[in-house]
Amino acid sequence: MQANFYALGAIALWASLASLGVSLAHVPPFLLTGIALIIGSIPAWPFVLRDPSQWRIPLRTLALGVYGLFAYHFLLFIALRNAPPVEANLVNYLWPLFIVVLSPVLLPGIRLRWPHVLAALLGFGGAAIAILGGRELSGTLAWGYVPAFAAALIWATYSLMTKRVAAFPTTAIGLFGLVSGVLSLLCHVALEPAATLAPRDWLLLAVMGLGPLGASFFLWDKALKLGDARHIGILSYITPLASTALLIVVSGRAFSGSIALATALIISAAILGVRAK
Repeated sequence: MQANFYALGAIALWASLASLGVSLAHVPPFLLTGIALIIGSIPAWPFVLRDPSQWRIPLRTLALGVYGLFAYHFLLFIALRNAPPVEANLVNYLWPLFIVVLSPVLLPGIRLRWPHVLAALLGFGGAAIAILGGRELSGTLAWGYVPAFAAALIWATYSLMTKRVAAFPTTAIGLFGLVSGVLSLLCHVALEPAATLAPRDWLLLAVMGLGPLGASFFLWDKALKLGDARHIGILSYITPLASTALLIVVSGRAFSGSIALATALIISAAILGVRAK
C-alpha cells in the first residue's frame, strides 16, 4: 500500500505534464526540457549539501538516469508538437503497459499471468484507437506517434532497469535531472535558435519542474523500490483519464467518441491489472 501511495502521488503530478507541454509548445524542446529538469533537481540539493556522498553513484547508474529523464521527456515534447496532442498523449501512456509486459524479460523472478496479458491487450487496443482517431482528425498518420511510442518504451525500460543496477539513494534522482537538464541546454545552444521567455513561461516552467518533472520522479523511485513493478505499472493507467481531460481543456478539443473509447479501454486495463494477483 505504501508503494501504491507513492505511485499515485507521481501519477497525480504527471497528469498535468502534457497540458503544460502544450502550453509551452512555443519553447524549443531542448530548452524546455533543460530548464524544467534543472528546476526539478532542486529539491535534492539541500540533502546533498548535507551529505555529498548521496550523489556518488556508479557511472552506469547515472547513464541510466540520463537515458530515462532526458530522452523520455525530449521525445514526449516532440510528439506533442507533431501529432494531435490528445492522441499522442494516449500513445505515450503505453509505458505502464510496457512495464507490465517487460517485467518478466528484465526482472528476475517475475512471471506474467493471463490477467496481465489481457490488460496489456486492452491497453494496446486503446492506443490503437487513439492513433486512428488522430488520423481522422489530421487526415494523415502523423509521424509524431513514433516519438510518443519511443518515449513510452524508454520510460518503461528506465523504470525497470532501476531495479537492476546497484542500489542508490532516492536523492540521486536529483543528479539524474541536473545532468539531463545541463545536457539538454547544451543541445539547445548547439541545435536550436535562441528563444526569449516571457514571465508566464518561467512560471509554467517552474510548475512543470517542481511537479511533473521534479517531485514526481522522487515519488516514482520510492514506489519502484517498495512495490511490485507489474502492479505499479498497471496502476499508472489511471493517469490517462486525468491527463486527457486536462489536455482537452487546454487544447480546446471536443471529447470525441474515439478518445472516450480509447480512454475507457486503457482504464479497464488498469482495473483488470490491479486486481490480478
